[in-house]
Amino acid sequence: MSNLLSLASSPILPLLAIPLLYWAYARPQRHLKQTNLMLYVHDYLSGHDTSAVTVAGKNGPTSSILHFGTIVAVDDPVTEGPDLKSKEIGRAQGLYINSQLDGKGLHLAFSVIFTDGEFKGSTLEIQGADIYSMEEREFSIVSGTGYFRFVKGYGIMTTEFLDIANLRAILKLNIEVKHY
Repeated sequence: MSNLLSLASSPILPLLAIPLLYWAYARPQRHLKQTNLMLYVHDYLSGHDTSAVTVAGKNGPTSSILHFGTIVAVDDPVTEGPDLKSKEIGRAQGLYINSQLDGKGLHLAFSVIFTDGEFKGSTLEIQGADIYSMEEREFSIVSGTGYFRFVKGYGIMTTEFLDIANLRAILKLNIEVKHY
């Protein structure tokens, strides 16, 4: 027992630990795959193809997503390109909450559910802030299923099209994830 205590207090122990720590933390994660995706989310709060609905807010369901406290449930089409006629590969399902007092920022929490293509049956779970007045917004990929099991990553969101008067937008999601 006294030999272990003297070894633990020895200045040589940290020197022996450094190579082990380097090996454990600095070596490349070779078993992880990296996937880059570019997706387009069509978020329409009006029109014949409405895919998002206000469910609560200051004035109840008649609140506007542009006002603090408004909650919107979404089931938006996800396509390969910015045109709605592009191949639909999934749905973005979840909610947005206007969480900024001046009304200029949302909190996103939704799933991209792949319904077609290479990742059919898989999901990505997205969460983060969307200060929609900014040209680029970064968000987190916090989880996933299927092909994206144990995923971690991030994405950059840009607005491809915005019609504030009719509350219609097309969002470009450029996603980079690492997974098994």
